[in-house]
Amino acid sequence: QVQLVESGGGLVQAGGSLSLSCAASGRTISSYAMGWFRQAPGKEREFVAAISRSGDITYYSRSVKGRFTISKDNAKTTVYLQMNSLKPEDTAVYYCAAGQRFGAVNHEEYDYWGQGTQVTVSS
Repeated sequence: QVQLVESGGGLVQAGGSLSLSCAASGRTISSYAMGWFRQAPGKEREFVAAISRSGDITYYSRSVKGRFTISKDNAKTTVYLQMNSLKPEDTAVYYCAAGQRFGAVNHEEYDYWGQGTQVTVSS
């Protein structure tokens, strides 16, 4: 079992950057495929990015590809999401998740979740 805690959210102007972190405790994150999801008010939870157990393979949704970068530090048991060129439509609560299958875009395939961190992008 693994516990996940996100941090780094906040308010930023359009075009700006934010860096999110997901700190894991319990079982090491090298045992899991990791992902970031987001959920805006009134919308379904949406896949953002995923990274393999080893950290050498990544996968992004079309809406964030080229702007966001997912990475992980297995030694520090932390997963990161660097978000650049932010847009108002990126506003959402961002969640870190751990699962078994790399690249899964369905949130139901992930077993463990953090509590989320709010990202607000103003126009």
